[in-house]
Amino acid sequence: MAIEPTQFVTGQNFALTLDKQDPLAHFRDEFIFPKKQNNEPYIYLCGNSLGLQPKKVKSYIEQELSDWSKYGVLGHLRAKNPWYSYHELLTKNLSHIVGAKGHEVVVMNTLSVNLHLMMVSFYQPTATRNKIIIEGGAFPSDQYAVQSQIKFHGFDPKSSLIEVKPKDGESTLTENDFLETIEKHGNETALVLIGNVNYLTGQAFSIKSLTEKAHSKGCKIGFDLAHGAGNLQLRLHDDGPDFAVWCSYKYLNGGPGSLGGVFVHERHSKDFTLPRFAGWWGHNKVTRFEMSDQFEPMIGAEGWQLSNPPIFQLAALKASLEIFEEASMNEITAKSNLMTGYLEFLVSRCPDIEIITPKNRGAQLSLRFKNQTNTAGMEKKLEELGIIVDFRNPNIIRAAPAPLYCKFLDIYRFWEAIDEHAKK
Repeated sequence: MAIEPTQFVTGQNFALTLDKQDPLAHFRDEFIFPKKQNNEPYIYLCGNSLGLQPKKVKSYIEQELSDWSKYGVLGHLRAKNPWYSYHELLTKNLSHIVGAKGHEVVVMNTLSVNLHLMMVSFYQPTATRNKIIIEGGAFPSDQYAVQSQIKFHGFDPKSSLIEVKPKDGESTLTENDFLETIEKHGNETALVLIGNVNYLTGQAFSIKSLTEKAHSKGCKIGFDLAHGAGNLQLRLHDDGPDFAVWCSYKYLNGGPGSLGGVFVHERHSKDFTLPRFAGWWGHNKVTRFEMSDQFEPMIGAEGWQLSNPPIFQLAALKASLEIFEEASMNEITAKSNLMTGYLEFLVSRCPDIEIITPKNRGAQLSLRFKNQTNTAGMEKKLEELGIIVDFRNPNIIRAAPAPLYCKFLDIYRFWEAIDEHAKK
């Protein structure tokens, strides 16, 4: 779409024009929207919490139910999509989404479980190098995970956990805040763990520069891509972090509680000296059913698997990843940037609303109402108007126009609603 932010104008007709020019517009029809009592679909700007259901999900799951009833245990090899290797059907599409080689990614478990499994391998503290650096305001689950890992190794989070926080007078971090912290504490740090998109502010951080800095100080580094996978142009292999983890129920539309994903850089793919928890699904699949009592890990990210994955969840995620493959991340991120830019343009005209998301961001703008009472009752009011967004107390709205199924008209109508409320 050959539209620049300097060309944005107000008015509904401009939003309609953008929708007509949108090369991804037809993908909206691939998803099911929740509907109001009058059967009108909601405007859905909550893909950063739970993505919408692709229409193909039902038939994909029904295929596996049919094969289960038809074959029983024989379905592991005879199903239309044999269960024994089903997760491999997702590998290619997933690797394209996160910018990795096929053997560097795997679908397994859920995000927090995978985060712990990665820290088993990549957080190896010593008496002199035991700290973990994270961003202040990281998603609570990440904070719980790193605190528990530090305690498990016999250290105290009060001294071994370093939280990078904005400087006085600033509401968001800068890349230099991380670089300066790594420079200062790198020699005593075992692991740097950063959410590449902050869940609250929507701010995105550079994986490449932070990885280079961490490695220059001898630190391992990993990223939580929960709010980045599926809406940012990622290049994990080229950028070189040691690992990354993500969920798939947000922008990847895998469904509530859907399976997560793991990236392990290929430089670790054959390093079987790395400590890891072992499970039979991570064992060499050629000899897996010989039932040896000696664990032989598979090469690459698959070697971190523990158990065979749930097929119905894989089927739901497969339906969504096929849409991503057809649309391409280049087109998705281009539309995402245009949509957040358009929303930023509109909201900047509201003096009572502050945008706390900087220019480096994912498919999200976080809006703070300067008068905290302005958010009272707004969630209910917006739902009555047919708009679903995410509220964070006391006065923040996280609006996420997911590029695959949101329209520019959705953004315009959302702005009309909050602008009217802010003026009251």
